[in-house]
Amino acid sequence: MHIYKAMKDCERKVQKSLESPTVKLLREHMEKAGCPVKDTFFKVIYCRNKYGGSYAPGGGGISVCGNFRQRQDSVTRNCAHHACSEIRANRLSGDCHFKRELLRGILKIRGHEPECIKKRVLKSLSSNPFCAASTTSKDSMEAVWNICYNDTAPFDKAP
Repeated sequence: MHIYKAMKDCERKVQKSLESPTVKLLREHMEKAGCPVKDTFFKVIYCRNKYGGSYAPGGGGISVCGNFRQRQDSVTRNCAHHACSEIRANRLSGDCHFKRELLRGILKIRGHEPECIKKRVLKSLSSNPFCAASTTSKDSMEAVWNICYNDTAPFDKAP
């Protein structure tokens, strides 16, 4: 894909993600908490190294590498942050809920949700070249499991 086209495509994907109801809700709650996140916080940039993007504290914002973006949801992150993001995403999406698992033919009554989430987190971490080693993946997930699994903000409880 031509670099200009790839960068424009990435900009469209960033804008599309900002329209997501989940992202809108999170931004709304961050603003109420005194931490507004403006659209300009997200920048599409050209990267020399093959990364998905980065975060620069102190107002630097989130940079997304437009020349390496191919899927709407692909991101390269620190292993513990990556694990936490996956734990929260899988917990809050409800995709590992008992009813959905039942429809997939998983008949386990107790402990199905954490097992489902752990399986998905490890699968995601294994696709990240920085976290791919099985011990790195598992250690990263276990290090953040309790705090990230129990963090349902901005919701009162997992939906």
